Amino acid sequence: MARRQVPTSGRVDRPRTRIVIPVRFTGGMDESIWNAARSARAWLDAANGTDQTELTCRILKLTEEAGEAAGAWIGALGQNPRKGVTHTHAEVAAELADVVFTALVAIESLGLDARSVVTACAAKVGSRITP
Repeated sequence: MARRQVPTSGRVDRPRTRIVIPVRFTGGMDESIWNAARSARAWLDAANGTDQTELTCRILKLTEEAGEAAGAWIGALGQNPRKGVTHTHAEVAAELADVVFTALVAIESLGLDARSVVTACAAKVGSRITP
């Protein structure tokens, strides 16, 4: 197997590809997102139960996912000279989406409606930024 030559700086310059996904904002999140969060919660409930330890694990899962997003961002910056650039912005965005979805499942696992909680949060933030 041929080994790839790595510059002495440790950085590997890779061509960057920008992925543009056209999205039309309709004023709300797609129903499939909320359904997927509820389904994931039900699947986890059936597989792992619903005791306080399980709920704790679901909330702590957010930290794991955030760490993966942070690692991807470090990789996108090429901050580690030994590894160089290892991630794209699209990969960082995918990791951030994992954080968001994990949060929705955790909210549902608390017995709350994720849509209502997120809507209230968006309204709170919106009231802070509206002139």
